[in-house]
Amino acid sequence: MPSLVLLRHGQSQWNLENRFTGWWDVDLSERGIEEANTAGQLLRARGLDFDCCFTSVLTRAIRTLDLVLHAMDRSWLPVTKDWRLNERHYGGLTGLNKAEMTAQVGADQVKIWRRSFDIPPPPLPADSPYVVSGDRRYAGVQVPASESLKDTIARVLPYYEAEIVPVLRAGKRVLVVAHGNSLRALEKHLSHISDTDIVGLEIPTGKPIVYDLNDDLSVKRRYYLSDEA
Repeated sequence: MPSLVLLRHGQSQWNLENRFTGWWDVDLSERGIEEANTAGQLLRARGLDFDCCFTSVLTRAIRTLDLVLHAMDRSWLPVTKDWRLNERHYGGLTGLNKAEMTAQVGADQVKIWRRSFDIPPPPLPADSPYVVSGDRRYAGVQVPASESLKDTIARVLPYYEAEIVPVLRAGKRVLVVAHGNSLRALEKHLSHISDTDIVGLEIPTGKPIVYDLNDDLSVKRRYYLSDEA
């Protein structure tokens, strides 16, 4: 029976500092390292295992996956990294403190940028220190200047259908370690969540979400592993 586990990376340094991160590459905080180790230990204790893994090209997700697999004694599993599993690009908000932005432009505007389905933040200026278009990992990629959740879904779901679905159809057990918004894209599809409701879905760091799937990949059951006795 195919199974899919989704895991948001452990707390990053910018999560700790309450800053918009997006495609900027930051590492895990000490708490994030603990969260990743705990997730791996929990997966192992509950008897979950995997045949292959997928993650983004951002360090906080890659390192979380490495720590999880080490805790499971599964560091040898094949891992595929792809930019299409990256976090949503926060454009001109990248690097800014969320509380300071709220004080500057108001809570309502920040909420629109953070939680609306199809309204992206202002674009990242071309002279911003957070421009990543010259990064080797994005060679040949048209790096966005900003993304809404709708934009993020538009790149995540085709990747899921092309690369992950065939593996699941083969009956494999898959672990995806990614980000809040790229995982929202997958959850929206798997759980048939509306455009309105998906923006309210909170995905905590370091908490494995298990999808037990039928052979046709319809969802038999979805739960947080930590909620299980």
